[in-house]
Amino acid sequence: MTGCGWELGSEKMKKYHDERWCKPVHDDQELFAMLILEGAQAGLSWSTIIEREDNYRKVFDGFDPKIIATYDAQKIEALMHNPGIIRNRRKIESTITNAQAFLKIQEEYGSFDRYIWHFSDCKVIDHHLQRMEDTPSVSDLSITVSKDLKKRGFRFVGPTIIYSYMQGIGIYNDHLESCDFR
Repeated sequence: MTGCGWELGSEKMKKYHDERWCKPVHDDQELFAMLILEGAQAGLSWSTIIEREDNYRKVFDGFDPKIIATYDAQKIEALMHNPGIIRNRRKIESTITNAQAFLKIQEEYGSFDRYIWHFSDCKVIDHHLQRMEDTPSVSDLSITVSKDLKKRGFRFVGPTIIYSYMQGIGIYNDHLESCDFR
């Protein structure tokens, strides 16, 4: 089977590419999980995060935003000593801040799904890419979403992170035209 090429680094990367990447996600908890994982990636490779994803899900209580929103200094310190995640205090603290902001959006819109997908009119945007080199790292839409999230108190949600997030949750389909998994 033909893929996009970037997924060949490990079995976890291949599984992510084949089964999850650019596939529409509408479950709020998974939308939150992906937002946090994408933020954790800042300055790192996606493979660094995907190799640690299982541990992230375990130590961050299955990415339940209601639980994470209540984390205290003691929990932050425990996370800072966990070698199975990226031990960056700002990223860990942003997970808590982002959980609190996420819950406010759920309250306002009824679900985070309704909020995030309204930016694309609830449609997948297919870029019909021929080569991976043609994949943008930002877009007008990722800039708009990033600004709105920042206005609402989110952190680690710059336009590049949000572009990657929108690929990860399926708003963007950036699989190559030749990829069997598009």
